[in-house]
Amino acid sequence: MDLKPGSRWKSAVCDTEVVLVRPPSASGSLECGGQPMLPHAAERPAGATISPDRAAGSLLGKRYVDEETGLEALCSKPGAGSLSLDGRPLTMKEAKKLPASD
Repeated sequence: MDLKPGSRWKSAVCDTEVVLVRPPSASGSLECGGQPMLPHAAERPAGATISPDRAAGSLLGKRYVDEETGLEALCSKPGAGSLSLDGRPLTMKEAKKLPASD
């Protein structure tokens, strides 16, 4: 899997699509719903299903990160599958608190 900044990926099992913001420091497999993600132009395989333990969903416009490798992905289309890297669930990145402007 060639994870480069700006590359677009889609889930093999749901509607989720992501854009890679920051690649991982080590090679790995980006997954959604327990299945490896596909390059955006690839065809989805028939019959693939979401793993029940990877069905937490992904939210539009949210950034997902892997603290261990530094991977950061932006969800460009939401879906039923949850994102992971080599089986480790990605966490949603929290927005930075802005200083008060009183």
